[in-house]
Amino acid sequence: MKRLLKSFVTFSALSSLIVAPLFLSAGQASAEIKKGTDASYVGAGVAAGVTSGGEGINDAATFGGNVTGRVKLGTTPFSVRGNVLWSDKTSAIIPELSVDVPIANKTNAYLTGGYSFVEKDGSPTPIGNRDSVVLGAGVESEVANNFLVYTNAKVGLGAYQNSDASAVTINGGLGYRFK
Repeated sequence: MKRLLKSFVTFSALSSLIVAPLFLSAGQASAEIKKGTDASYVGAGVAAGVTSGGEGINDAATFGGNVTGRVKLGTTPFSVRGNVLWSDKTSAIIPELSVDVPIANKTNAYLTGGYSFVEKDGSPTPIGNRDSVVLGAGVESEVANNFLVYTNAKVGLGAYQNSDASAVTINGGLGYRFK
């Protein structure tokens, strides 16, 4: 039953990443249609771990927050991203490189690769309790002048001590465009 619930949550979260941009961009009317966004921004929001390493209390799914940033790399489809995911115990710092794909008016989908540095190994964060390689996918959309919403799912590969389990976190928030 527990495995079924985890699968359902993961499937629901990933489905929302696909459906969200359709709703976000559907209400935006503009004389100038611009596909994708080149915004560099910083944002903050929530982070929810949806998996457990299965070995103890420090492996439990953890709720917390996130601070994220994106710097667009010129006219290329690449961006540099940085994330801090925290819980009440510690935080994980995740530098990433992303490939950005314009999918709608002022909306991108993106795939990321990076590495999670957990500040206190063994203490829970929304992305596990030890350093790990991180892969992710997300959507970002400009919703007002200088403001964006973003959501993403990240997988920390082997992100739990004493377990080969991967950690999955769902994150979202509001960003402010600085460039």
